[in-house]
Amino acid sequence: MRSTRIAVAAAALCSLALPMAAAGSAAAMTAPVPSMAPVERPCERPGPWVVGTTAVTIRSKASAKSTSVGILYRGHKFTVHKSSGGWHYITDKTTGVRGWVSGEWVYRDVRMCLN
Repeated sequence: MRSTRIAVAAAALCSLALPMAAAGSAAAMTAPVPSMAPVERPCERPGPWVVGTTAVTIRSKASAKSTSVGILYRGHKFTVHKSSGGWHYITDKTTGVRGWVSGEWVYRDVRMCLN
């Protein structure tokens, strides 16, 4: 009976010690190689463009007095091609309309990194 207890205890100790020994020897054999390329985390990239109100008027020129060519609604996907003086030249992917919208109502979504 005593030899059975010793054998069970030895097996339990070996099963606990084996992963630790394997991890130690594996870590010693393969040292991490530092990468020269900067690591870019998803939260450090600018977020997607969003409409900050219910709807924004798309205009023919970068001016509040210019002709309206369409409406950009909240939730529509759009591409910003260029920016100038607080205005963004966009293409509404839902309707295909191109024009200028005020940067007061259209902005990049903010992402946050929690370390």
